[in-house]
Amino acid sequence: MEKQRLDKIIASTGKWSRREVKNLVRQGRVLVDGIPARTAEEKVDPEAAEITVNGEALTYRRYTWIMLNKPAGYLSATEDGRGRTVLDLLPQDLQRQGLFPVGRLDKDTEGLLLLTNEGGLAHDLLSPRRHVDKVYYARVAGRLTEADCRAFAAGMTLDDGLVCQPAGLEILTAGEESEARVTLREGKFHQVKRMLAQRGKPVLYLERVQMGNLLLDPVLPRGDFRFLTVDELEMLRNF
Repeated sequence: MEKQRLDKIIASTGKWSRREVKNLVRQGRVLVDGIPARTAEEKVDPEAAEITVNGEALTYRRYTWIMLNKPAGYLSATEDGRGRTVLDLLPQDLQRQGLFPVGRLDKDTEGLLLLTNEGGLAHDLLSPRRHVDKVYYARVAGRLTEADCRAFAAGMTLDDGLVCQPAGLEILTAGEESEARVTLREGKFHQVKRMLAQRGKPVLYLERVQMGNLLLDPVLPRGDFRFLTVDELEMLRNF
């Protein structure tokens, strides 16, 4: 692999800023193949060199993959003059790594959102050819019925002409307000909301809970993030 600056490699873990890396190097707390690094600017092969910081071996990520539990009020964009974006929820060092959302969630929709700087795999996950399911928890106004489930399963053409592929609608509770699990194989603009509105059941709350086989981490607080595990990344690559 092409050699990279030591401060860039260490900062890519998200644990330290480049400024902090420079201080660590000056203090002799960064070793490359057992030898104290001379400068933070020296270039090494991150996949071949053994890098330790404070005695702990560095786990290098060629690409960064993050699971974010998105809260309402944030836009799924890298920058937008209309308000805060999901990148504002990350520390500065991660914001500088060229991360972008894999797909989008509406501003008021919460839940699972992936962020990465690996364009190829992100494109594959969003490709219609891959048919990666997106699963949502929805709370709606009105009583959901089996007729609604059949309408979703058959595919719908909305009043504005949007053609929606067959989708899953599983009723969890039914009453003046109802709860459901919605599964889409595509991700058109406001699709869940528009399909349920077509059935006269406007969405009151929406949360994405699953993408493919990847579940939203149940212990990840709203507004927080974590890096994907090796197993989760392998699962993404094998969708």
